[in-house]
Amino acid sequence: MNLAKNLENSANYFPDRTAIIEDNRNITFKELNLDASRVASALAGLGFQPGDYICICAPNSYEWVATYYGILKAGCVALTLAKDLRPSELIQLIDDARPKILFTSDEKLQDLGDIANLGYLEYVISNQGDMSYQKLVEDSSSDFKALDRDRTDTGAILYSGGTTGLPKGIMLTHENLMTSVHNIAHFERSTHTDQALCFLPLHHGFAQIHITGSSIYTGGCVVIQDSFDLDKAIGAIERYRVTKFYAVPTIYVRLLAVKNIEEKLRSLRYCFSAAASMAVELVREWKSRTNLNIYEAYGTTETAAMVTYNHYYRHVIGSVGTPVNTIEVQIRDPEGNVVEQGEEGEICICGPSIMKGYLNKPEETKSAFWDKWFRSGDIGMIDGDGYLYIVDRLKDLIITGGENVYPREIEEVLYTRPEVEECAVIGLPDREYGERVTAYIVLKEGYKLDPVDLKSNLKLHLSSFKVPKEYIKIDELPKNISGKILKRELRKSAIDKLKSEGF
Repeated sequence: MNLAKNLENSANYFPDRTAIIEDNRNITFKELNLDASRVASALAGLGFQPGDYICICAPNSYEWVATYYGILKAGCVALTLAKDLRPSELIQLIDDARPKILFTSDEKLQDLGDIANLGYLEYVISNQGDMSYQKLVEDSSSDFKALDRDRTDTGAILYSGGTTGLPKGIMLTHENLMTSVHNIAHFERSTHTDQALCFLPLHHGFAQIHITGSSIYTGGCVVIQDSFDLDKAIGAIERYRVTKFYAVPTIYVRLLAVKNIEEKLRSLRYCFSAAASMAVELVREWKSRTNLNIYEAYGTTETAAMVTYNHYYRHVIGSVGTPVNTIEVQIRDPEGNVVEQGEEGEICICGPSIMKGYLNKPEETKSAFWDKWFRSGDIGMIDGDGYLYIVDRLKDLIITGGENVYPREIEEVLYTRPEVEECAVIGLPDREYGERVTAYIVLKEGYKLDPVDLKSNLKLHLSSFKVPKEYIKIDELPKNISGKILKRELRKSAIDKLKSEGF
């Protein structure tokens, strides 16, 4: 088993179909497969063996995709890191995984200093110089077949976002990856006629597995952009008649502010949101404006993306759907006991997409499981029809006056307010209540924040202990590179301020 065989199959079935569009370049599946083979041949020629770690730390590009599949073809392990990591952060992760080659950009290389002197790093390959990407592949063979690997062999290592503690290297096997790309393609009804837009970072599981991996599996085309730019994204949708749009909630918020957005998106047949659960009100507004559902799934990097899917057959707004093929989901209490239907608890997952473990962290790997069941750290509930609902992150739970408060419930109500463009609710230290519920709000243009009116309205929908005691206007919420709101940054900034004030 080797994920790269998906590329070889699509090159065989659809050799002349466009696989990747980047700027004004159209690359066919045949060309992509040949370039991936050249990378694999070059790696083998340098003496690298199946199982060796090869790192990519570079912006989204056609070469990123060709390199990734070339690494897999050679039987090596693709270690994918964020291009925006600071030099100290990058060196920390490289030192953890100890890859033998680093593929990077010239701009990144300038920031890394003497990284090439690390004893275990044998080559650093960028766009130019004595060891450039072009020189590496230009004389290599284009006739390299993907090496067969055991289904339990690691195919890729992706690092967690580090929302708690240091990032962890998540080892995903070829079986993990193959399971997910199949499930994604199946439930999204993907075909070789689809055009998918990808501006989210390829080092991340969503872009790497969900968008690109499933598209290559089905012979579909991926329109690659380096990052999200509102005008460029809309322009690409119109120019290339994109059929599948993938984004995070904050991007949908921005698109809803665009005049006549429904006309600009008329080629779309499918919209999907990832990274964080969509507020129900945003999903309804999008449907009203565009006549398109925003489909959602639930998953983590540890599960190689998709666990549940809110599907075509019966799309339930507010849910993340039902478990996909071969994946099981249970809700358990803090002692690991399965709870009754409709009760809240930790979401636990079992199936062939679950990670092999955390790199170099056996104890953390052990604590992440109850037997074969992966502990997600998310709180959820399954209804009588088998639909999963995300209540909140376990770590985001607020305990105020002895009462448990889940921020997402409050955020859902805030999003129904006309003045709220984005929001985040956190708990901050409070001498009387232990934690006080605090709302950070990004206002829509032309609106002002009226805490008294806001609090009065929330009291109509929420128990009094859930109503935020403080409302803070903020120009922009801190986010990671995949668009997820970083509540820890809000909390850290607020606590630092409290400490400076003598709290």
